[in-house]
Amino acid sequence: MTIEPQQLAEQGKKAFAAKKFDQAATTFMEAATAYEGLDDLLNAAEMKNNLSVALLQAGKAEEAYKATAGTEEVFARAGDLKRQAMAFGNQAAALEALKKVDEALEAYERSAALFAEVGEGDMRSMVLQSAAALKLKRGKMMDSALSMIGSVESTQKPNLIQRFLKFLLRIKP
Repeated sequence: MTIEPQQLAEQGKKAFAAKKFDQAATTFMEAATAYEGLDDLLNAAEMKNNLSVALLQAGKAEEAYKATAGTEEVFARAGDLKRQAMAFGNQAAALEALKKVDEALEAYERSAALFAEVGEGDMRSMVLQSAAALKLKRGKMMDSALSMIGSVESTQKPNLIQRFLKFLLRIKP
C-alpha cells in the first residue's frame, strides 16, 4: 500500500508541530517527490517550502535554501503571488542563516512587495520586521527604522505596542 502525498504532508506537519524537524523534513521531501510523480508541481513546490522551514529549524541552512530553489518560479507561473511571496520569504530566512545578508535583504524585499500586492499586510509586516532586524544587525539604523515603520504601518491587526508605534509615527515634530 502506498501512502498518498496528502497523508505524507499531514505526517510532516504533525512531526513539525512536535518539533521533530528532521523527521518532518524527510516526510516533506517524500511528499514533494510523490506530488512530482503525480505532475502536481504546485503542491510539490509547497512541500519543498515546508521542507525548507523544517531544515532551517534543524539547523541545516544550506539544505533549506536549496529546497526552495525554483519554487518561486513555479508559483509565479501559476499566478499564485501569495505562495511566491512565501517562497521568497523562506529563501530569505535561509540566506540570512547562511550570513548572505545582501541576498537575504533582496529576497525579503521581493517577498514584502508581493505580500503587499495581494493585500497580506500581516505577512508583509513579518517580512519587513525580519528585514529590519537584519539591517539593525548590520548597523544600518536608519534603514532599519524605515523598514520597521513600514512593518508597523502594514499590520492589519496591530498589537498594543504596534498601535503605540503607529501613534508615535503620526506625531508631527
